[in-house]
Amino acid sequence: MPDHTITDQPATARGSFLRRIPGVAVMLVAMLALFATISPGFTSAGNVSNVLVQSVILLLIALPMTLIIMTEGIDLSMGALLTLLTIVYALVLLASGSFVAAIGATVGAGIAFGLLNGVLVAFIGMPAFVVTLGTMGVAQGLSLILTDGQSVVGLPREALLAYSGTILGVPVPLVLAVVCYGIMHWLLYHTRFGICIPALGGNREALRQAGVNDSLALIGVYALGGLFVAITAPLLCARMSAAHPTAAIGMEFDAIAAVAVGGTQFERGNGWLFGTLLGVLTVGVLRNGLNLLAVPSSVQVICVGLLVIVALLIDGLRKSPE
Repeated sequence: MPDHTITDQPATARGSFLRRIPGVAVMLVAMLALFATISPGFTSAGNVSNVLVQSVILLLIALPMTLIIMTEGIDLSMGALLTLLTIVYALVLLASGSFVAAIGATVGAGIAFGLLNGVLVAFIGMPAFVVTLGTMGVAQGLSLILTDGQSVVGLPREALLAYSGTILGVPVPLVLAVVCYGIMHWLLYHTRFGICIPALGGNREALRQAGVNDSLALIGVYALGGLFVAITAPLLCARMSAAHPTAAIGMEFDAIAAVAVGGTQFERGNGWLFGTLLGVLTVGVLRNGLNLLAVPSSVQVICVGLLVIVALLIDGLRKSPE
């Protein structure tokens, strides 16, 4: 009996530890090992830097998507809105020659869309899926109207530094990612606003009893999403050296996938911001590895969908009783 007890306890401890490892971490390590084996250039310093920098745009929209999903909502308009805001940014910049005016117009338009989504969901009581599906169509239509279906080109060289520039040797996108992640982490875990977010998805009645206006808090979450999309627009514009009317269409799918893979649940307000970061890196590694293998983009979408299913399946199997 003593021998059995001694050998069984470490095994139980190991099993408990393994159950605490999220499925996204398992998938990330597995893909890193796979692509490092089958694609020699994958582990090069240049490619690693490329993965990190390219993942920043997805991270900046996945962070607010995490908060929105924690409220039991969703925002299907983020990709279309990001496309529209890159166009607004480029057109205003070319017309005025002022970065301040361009950024101001972009931020204003982003927050306006976020407020519209929030008001329709919180005050009117419309389902977030329906509301953001509608605003997605509006944003797509405006993008085509403003550009007549053509790319907006001729951006000044200074505008491209948002993606290609460095600060003390560190790429500007990575600096922006660290700052935005830090701000979102502070908002979610160290402010009263952040404390309200899980309750919006898990126990909204408790918020009302505590004297919190849950409708205003929910509107704030969607407005924050619009703000982060606006912050992302100059970055995407600089990456493409232009603004295109379909540039970010479908990017909301990758953002939702990253959030889901990262462990945020679509009910009860359960979310994990660091898990979203891991989810973004996982999607970024998958996309990069498939690009190196010359896999068509249509097949890449299938692979991202399978990634979500496998990661959630791993989580489900580990949490199931033995």
